[in-house]
Amino acid sequence: MHTSPAEPSRALLFLLAVATGLSVASIYYVQPVLGILGADFQADARTVGWLPTLTQFGYAVGILLLAPLGDRYDRKRIILLKIAGLAAALLASGLAPSIGVLLAASFAVGLTATLAQDVVPAAAALAPAAQRGRIVGTVMTGLLLGILLSRVVSGFVAGQFGWRSVFCVATLAIAALGVALWRGLPAFAPTTRMPYRALLGSLLALWRQYPALRRATLAQSLLSLGFSAFWSTLAVMLHDAPFHLGSGAAGAFGLAGAAGALAAPLAGRLADRRGPATVTRLGAGLTTLSFAVMAVLPWLPPHAALWLIAASTVGFDLGIQVAMIAHQSIIYGLDPAARSRLNAILLTSMFIGMAAGGALGSLALDSWGWMGVTAIATASAAGAFVLRLCTPGPRGALTQPAA
Repeated sequence: MHTSPAEPSRALLFLLAVATGLSVASIYYVQPVLGILGADFQADARTVGWLPTLTQFGYAVGILLLAPLGDRYDRKRIILLKIAGLAAALLASGLAPSIGVLLAASFAVGLTATLAQDVVPAAAALAPAAQRGRIVGTVMTGLLLGILLSRVVSGFVAGQFGWRSVFCVATLAIAALGVALWRGLPAFAPTTRMPYRALLGSLLALWRQYPALRRATLAQSLLSLGFSAFWSTLAVMLHDAPFHLGSGAAGAFGLAGAAGALAAPLAGRLADRRGPATVTRLGAGLTTLSFAVMAVLPWLPPHAALWLIAASTVGFDLGIQVAMIAHQSIIYGLDPAARSRLNAILLTSMFIGMAAGGALGSLALDSWGWMGVTAIATASAAGAFVLRLCTPGPRGALTQPAA
């Protein structure tokens, strides 16, 4: 008979939250420095736009091909191996002699930064059933703060010491994290003995079995597309007229979005009380509205435009984070023995959306300016909202398999 585990200590929870934050931050350090980085390598906006795109694509590939291994092997060993790879990739980014080397290193950063998605299922496995929502929400707060504050740190460090120093500092932080996890993280027993090929094959079976999983992945990927379209182009937009702002200003907008990350545990509790499907509608609706209001930016003076961008950033970051917590509440309840694989499906879809958003956002900014970016972000978020409105059942039919 399965015995519910004891609640992990506060120190271990803090370590897990820091691990998710530092690892996922690695894929966002490049965004605020795109303007000065492109000038350094004398690369055009379209080429520079491939840096966040390849990083997000590497993350999606790593989640799809590597994250399911968490159900098959000791998660601690997988996490430590990925940390070593991530440190090497970040160092290669900081020392890159050309834009081509940096593009390759960016893909490797994304591939190995997926250790964040080994930590979240590890937290779910360590948590007692009655505390799982709160504990996963706490660890996700670290992840979400890492996503948002990474831009602040990157912009500040690059403004003071140059963009290469961002990746060198990140390398040292990841190395220190590896030591802490080696000492503090317990071992995890595998939940399946499937061969690797069968493990990957089961992803499709899970996708077919659970309609709630399909809805969650599609809705979150649409929200992520708009999220990435905005953040992948913000630094370039602020670098140009009429703002003429540096990387520090672009990174500072992460502070506005960071306020929303603190809502992660509250979103989990609200999902328990009102049902996660309802919470996903609230998140997608808020995201759509926050993107849509930025359509008026071209008609505002620069000072007012910056304030509107900050307010919109708070809104859409909060909306996307609330929807993400609710979607994870949905999928983690489908099959406890397959949490790593379910998480892999959700996150693969999400980061494919982010990679598409980075590419489409850069293309839209180059071709149609800020209005094009706003249109893409608003349309994708609206698609997620409509999809969640069409969710059957009062609580989203969380565990009903496909007929």
